[in-house]
Amino acid sequence: MFSNLPPVTKALLIANGLVFLLQQLLPETTFASFMLWPPGSDGAFGVGGFLPWQVLTYGFMHGSMAHLFFNMLALLMFGAPLEHVWGNRRFLNYYLVCIVGAAVCQIGVGIWAMSSGQPPYPTVGASGGIFGLLLAYGMLFPNQRVMLLIPPIPMKARTLVIVYGVIELLLGVSGQQPGVAHFAHLGGMLFGWLMIRYWRGQPPFGGGGRKPPGPRIVR
Repeated sequence: MFSNLPPVTKALLIANGLVFLLQQLLPETTFASFMLWPPGSDGAFGVGGFLPWQVLTYGFMHGSMAHLFFNMLALLMFGAPLEHVWGNRRFLNYYLVCIVGAAVCQIGVGIWAMSSGQPPYPTVGASGGIFGLLLAYGMLFPNQRVMLLIPPIPMKARTLVIVYGVIELLLGVSGQQPGVAHFAHLGGMLFGWLMIRYWRGQPPFGGGGRKPPGPRIVR
């Protein structure tokens, strides 16, 4: 099965797995400057605060085995079909834009938290990119039925996108699940939605993008 995966999806799975392995073998401080820190957090925890490359590197690190497992499972489920439809380059561009978009939103949250007197904290994980893939899957294959581990209920892809989006928004606003970057997840979905709209030449863009090729999927 793994050998049949499209190349970018396969490379992302391998890269995330290798980085997580290094995280287990090396001191945590080794990776501190690759986590996403909010601007203005200079010197916190012995690192130099925000650095430009963090908007990408944080997306290849994970906080636990469960964090890695569920993200990579979703990458496998949603990433491979999208790469088959879009092709390697467009899929990679989309995924990285979602990672960066999630970082932008999380930076805003971090700045707000610091202004409220909270200490700065780093963010890691591919979840922003994964939520972007979920959004894209729901837009391209809205009626495709999906069965996740949590919840173990089959539902249409577009319904799944709405359910997860609402849950993330409610949890983010209520603050009932601290330690999870809910607004980064929503940021990945937002930037993914904007990129697809750009490709399709739909508002708020005036038609400067090219429409992606139609879906090629066997139902």
